[in-house]
Amino acid sequence: MAIYPLIRPLVFRIDAESAHRLTVSALRLKPSGGRPATDPRLVVNLAGLTFPNPVGLAAGFDKDAQVPDAMLSLGFGSVEVGTLTPFPQPGNPRPRLFRLPEDRAVINRMGFNNGGQAAALERLLKRRHRPGIVGVNIGANKDAADRIADYAKGVIVMKDVADYLTVNISSPNTPGLRALQSRAALDELLAGVMEARGSQRPPVFLKVAPDLEPADIDDIAAVAADRGLDALIVANTTITRPPLRSAHAGEAGGLSGAPLHDLALQRLRDFRTATGGTIPLIAAGGIASAEQAYARIRAGASLIQLYSALVYGGPGLARRIVQGLPALMTRDGFARIEQAIGTD
Repeated sequence: MAIYPLIRPLVFRIDAESAHRLTVSALRLKPSGGRPATDPRLVVNLAGLTFPNPVGLAAGFDKDAQVPDAMLSLGFGSVEVGTLTPFPQPGNPRPRLFRLPEDRAVINRMGFNNGGQAAALERLLKRRHRPGIVGVNIGANKDAADRIADYAKGVIVMKDVADYLTVNISSPNTPGLRALQSRAALDELLAGVMEARGSQRPPVFLKVAPDLEPADIDDIAAVAADRGLDALIVANTTITRPPLRSAHAGEAGGLSGAPLHDLALQRLRDFRTATGGTIPLIAAGGIASAEQAYARIRAGASLIQLYSALVYGGPGLARRIVQGLPALMTRDGFARIEQAIGTD
């Protein structure tokens, strides 16, 4: 792990998407059986699940459920695979993934590229009885005539192999997808999702965009409560552009990494207020250290997720965050991480 700063310049000579593919291929060779980093003080209970620590891998890294156990062995308390659509699709034309090293950021316009739910289902069935929480992020195919039906299909196909399901309507890279965040459309979508699930298991989470107006936040919070959602993931990538230094700053797509930090933190606080703390929140966006993870927890997050920070922090980042949290808790007088949730 400590060698990553030395080899990162070599990795950065390869285009971002090719480097990512090579990384996943290397992880597939990693022996299975590794367990997530565990510390009794860091256990979080959410939606009937026991997370060994609050640091999760966000969707997008392991799109096709090829390496969930390898990522768990790197210290993550949970791994979210996907986004998976009912049918395979190539996504948008390359290049579509860009590093912005000067900004410690990433821009992507991948477009839900994945091998489809059937192929991922076979892989997840094979690891079904292994330890570790693995969630499945589901989406709609770009050319779907009925996107709500696509989400319902995803629920039906994946519900028996997912510890939780995430409904992703917040990617900016599928035209019209974010329109499903409007109140009427979201209510119809979640009604279909809950009907397809049929029972109380697995839990259903909703991943929202950071680019929302106050009225949108209130509407999403109300529908989430009415439909019995188990958690909200706040937030996906942003289409806004704060001042950036990289030559790739003008690329179209969703921006993630350090520049998303302040916006994502504010949206977390907004959703904490809008929900009144009645719906668990999972924080994502611009988290790259134990201090930042802890700040999100104090702002109302039960769990945090990261992905882009791995590009700059390397494979040891999750474990470093997990190891750094207890000292912050002790400083503030908390014996368990759950005691810190929402204390700000």
